[in-house]
Amino acid sequence: MKLNLPNKLTLLRMIMVPFLMVFITFDFGMGVYSRLIAAFFFAAASFTDFLDGYLARRDNLVTNFGKFMDPLADKLMVFVALISLCYVTGRDTLRFELLGEVVVDKAEIVYGVCLLAVTVLVIFRELAVTSMRMVVTNTDGVVIAANWLGKVKTCVQIVFVLTALIEPIFDYEALGGHVASYITMVAMAVMTLWSGIVYFKGYWKYINPSV
Repeated sequence: MKLNLPNKLTLLRMIMVPFLMVFITFDFGMGVYSRLIAAFFFAAASFTDFLDGYLARRDNLVTNFGKFMDPLADKLMVFVALISLCYVTGRDTLRFELLGEVVVDKAEIVYGVCLLAVTVLVIFRELAVTSMRMVVTNTDGVVIAANWLGKVKTCVQIVFVLTALIEPIFDYEALGGHVASYITMVAMAVMTLWSGIVYFKGYWKYINPSV
């Protein structure tokens, strides 16, 4: 199978996802600086997301393979990053001391619960909108294009993940905790809900059970 450049970039994004997960989950003795490597992979994958779409449209290289793989790679990239962040936050919340005493960091528990809730929201929204697109396409053959809200939502998701990855490298405790992460997390939650509601309002007639 011969792939054009946009499709090769999409596959490259898929290949970078496991590396992203590994460097978020394990520090390999580098401590929080492994987050920098994870942030690099995520930023590079995000850039290929922009680049492959741009090249495909500019050079008229849109293919069915790209239509299938591109959104799949996008969602996999974000899902893996968020789930991995949830895992390490939960893992690091309990600190086991030498005498066996468990020290619970309540602030980290709150952050972990908020992160988990937003992760579930993001996954639910993406799966719901994807299912709705399938219904609309199969019913009337209409392809739902990404609107500006969806693009902003994706950008905010990228900003949050990068913030959550890089923030622990700095002395965030002295700055009051996960301040930057909370701000971008709220922005991500708002855009996820807003863009999802707009999609469903516009195409509710296709899935309305009373019709």
